[in-house]
Amino acid sequence: MSDAFQDFDNRLRRINKSRVKMSGGYVSVVGDDGLIVIRPRRRSGRVALKGFAFLLIGCFGFKAAILATLGDTVYQDRLEKLATGTMIEQAGAWAMQADPLTVMLSEQLKPYFR
Repeated sequence: MSDAFQDFDNRLRRINKSRVKMSGGYVSVVGDDGLIVIRPRRRSGRVALKGFAFLLIGCFGFKAAILATLGDTVYQDRLEKLATGTMIEQAGAWAMQADPLTVMLSEQLKPYFR
């Protein structure tokens, strides 16, 4: 009798697992035998790559806008102050260093900020 209950519990677990997967969307596919099979929609990794690309572009744009607004000397002075701070401030100073892409973008943005 306990085998019947265990089989029933296993079936309930499989059904719940399937329902959780289907809650993210599903796709209906007709098989070779004409049977309609419903499968969970796959999650694609492209969204994560697009998000990461937009984040990277935003960071470089932010650095370039700050550099164009403050100017080279003030920007470097503030980075030097950050570099003497705590570990988090030092990491921020490292991330905000003026790299060639940031300098090029800031040169393009300077006419709009002054």
